[in-house]
Amino acid sequence: MANLRVRNSSQSGQSLIEVALVTPLLLALLVGTIEFGRYAYLSILVTNAARAGAAYGAQSLPQSVDAVAIQTAANNDFQNNGPSTATLSIAGGAPNGTYVSCGCDSGGTVTAAICFTGPNPTAGTCASGHWVVMVSVKATATFNSLFTYPGIPQTITLVKTATMRVTE
Repeated sequence: MANLRVRNSSQSGQSLIEVALVTPLLLALLVGTIEFGRYAYLSILVTNAARAGAAYGAQSLPQSVDAVAIQTAANNDFQNNGPSTATLSIAGGAPNGTYVSCGCDSGGTVTAAICFTGPNPTAGTCASGHWVVMVSVKATATFNSLFTYPGIPQTITLVKTATMRVTE
């Protein structure tokens, strides 16, 4: 019986040492999970903001060229759902840097064309297929990590683009 008591008393500190060794690992996993969740949340918000701006511009041809209203729609979506610390910037997502791009859709393949009749006298007509107008919005925000991790940048820039066809 005395031998059993000696064995139990010698192992009584083992649990405390195991907890002391495992706690930093568990805390690191917890902090990493929180940071990844924050990054994913901001990524979703930036995507939704770009989509909200594109959806506003896609409602009609006059709205597709209203850059101020497109930016307002995207910013409102972001601010109503997003963190107060992040800043969103909105720009045109079309290849030429504007919000609007045009082309001829032939079987799902869009051939780019200039949208306005001044530089393109055939704007609005297609030899084959049909004329499409698209609005494209590029939203950008910066994710700032709460902590510094080795090998991982402190800030990450998120860039999301949404493109929708304009209802004519």
